Amino acid sequence: MKINLEVDCTPEEARRAVGLPDLTPIHDKYIQAMLGAMDGTAIKPELIENMMKSWNPLGDAGIAFWRGLFENSIGKKD
Repeated sequence: MKINLEVDCTPEEARRAVGLPDLTPIHDKYIQAMLGAMDGTAIKPELIENMMKSWNPLGDAGIAFWRGLFENSIGKKD
């Protein structure tokens, strides 16, 4: 016996049906913080560097790469 069940719902409706929380406000804040960091207005590059240290398994070489990437994006020159 084979039974096919087709459910037509939005992702939000599916999330609510299985009891998952709506993380859209958190996601929106995260995106705004990252955009602010790219502008150099919301987050200081040092804070991003500390965050990348915890994420980056490459050590100092990886940190130097990320620092250069972010400094170039905000137009900071040494």
